[in-house]
Amino acid sequence: MEQKLNSRRSFLKSAALLSVSPFLLNSCKNAQNHSQKPNIIYILADDLGYGDIGCYGQEHIQTPNIDKMAKQGIRFTQHYAGNTVCAPSRCSLMTGFHMGHAEIRGNKQAETSGQLPISDEAVTVAELLKSAGYKTGMMGKWGLGNAGTTGDPNEHGFDHYFGYLDQVLAHNYYPEYLIRNGEKVMLSNEVKYLDKSQWHKGLGSYTTKKEEYSHDLFMNEAIEYIEKNKNNSFFLYLPFTIPHENGEAPLGEKMEVPDQGIYKNKNWDKDSKDYAAMISRMDKGVGIIIQKLKELNLDENTLVIFSSDNGPMPNESFTNFFNSNGRLRGGKRDLYEGGIRMPMVAYWQGKIKPGTETNHISAFWDFLPTACDIAGVKTPENIDGISFLPTLLSNTEKQTEHEFLYWEYHTGKYTKQAVRYKNWKLVKHDPSGPVELFDLNIDIEEKNDISQEHPEILQKTERMFEDRTDSKHFELRQSKI
Repeated sequence: MEQKLNSRRSFLKSAALLSVSPFLLNSCKNAQNHSQKPNIIYILADDLGYGDIGCYGQEHIQTPNIDKMAKQGIRFTQHYAGNTVCAPSRCSLMTGFHMGHAEIRGNKQAETSGQLPISDEAVTVAELLKSAGYKTGMMGKWGLGNAGTTGDPNEHGFDHYFGYLDQVLAHNYYPEYLIRNGEKVMLSNEVKYLDKSQWHKGLGSYTTKKEEYSHDLFMNEAIEYIEKNKNNSFFLYLPFTIPHENGEAPLGEKMEVPDQGIYKNKNWDKDSKDYAAMISRMDKGVGIIIQKLKELNLDENTLVIFSSDNGPMPNESFTNFFNSNGRLRGGKRDLYEGGIRMPMVAYWQGKIKPGTETNHISAFWDFLPTACDIAGVKTPENIDGISFLPTLLSNTEKQTEHEFLYWEYHTGKYTKQAVRYKNWKLVKHDPSGPVELFDLNIDIEEKNDISQEHPEILQKTERMFEDRTDSKHFELRQSKI
């Protein structure tokens, strides 16, 4: 362990000696006389579907600011989450590994600490950017370890954080407390915790007196952080909890939002109004962030990315009503496209060509090398990610493509697996069970299993399942059926 930790420290030290790429640095100097490296803001929604945003086809929920980002920036049509549930997807985003190599491959409770934490040895994008002189902040839901564990965000490169560390506590938008740099910040909400005998070990809760809405607190702190660091290069990670439901709240209260806004008088059910109001509230915050960058003359030196951690809750009245997964099959906890294909929009004034759309196949594990390229930091050699900076800058001839993408999802009883290879998608619902093969070029809905028609593709893609390392916490499990 000590040898690995020393190796990790040596890598971070050597990374700090590198500088930003000449292209980006000269571009920034010419645009605004900035000598500092480009800022990076990554905004992550929670359980937001591919079809929940206007620029991806949503017709009822208004998202004018994210839609404007797409018009003034780039929209990815084949971008994938790290997983189909929260914690492993965030692990992939932060560490650059797909689910065959990531430390966290499922939502797994750890006694006393909430979530299974990432290890001391894990190297995050925040650590790499910090090694290059960046200020690093996070407001929102972490989900990769609580304070005092090996997964504490302060131990993984974040100078400052404010929010939820535990994912179950994050179900409640009016929590008893939030955590700022390891210290509890008590709020004026009155909260009732549920029975410890339940799956969440007593961490599930609902609020009887709602005073302080966590998302609004995150937004306030994010704006303060941008203002405070306007003269520094910074990385700001905003893993918001909208529009994740609070499954522990009483019936009719699980979609928590201070008001229904422009949807109040719609002839919709309450959950649908609340769901739409949550997404539009988040969209308003995105607009506030971009406007603040413009006010501070930082928009030409700041990359802003918006995406979601996994697909929408399936079979809910509101996600069905809004067609949250668009044309895609499945949702959260599925490895069909609806569970893992995500909206992703990026905005960078003067760098990204307005109105760009790309079908480049990318995934969460590509963010770390992209951020390293922007900051001029050496990318770890053993990760699975490939920088998509060339695609952002319309240098598509220089864009390296993935040979394949890999996922696994641990249900507790058995393991689901999936591979994307070119236009082919292979889904396996059990390590020893039958497989399904789809041609996404002609069957994006994944309706037609053509595994029997293409034995050569089936054989090739099945070999790709072998590109995984064993994990003591996430073993491949076969169903007993």
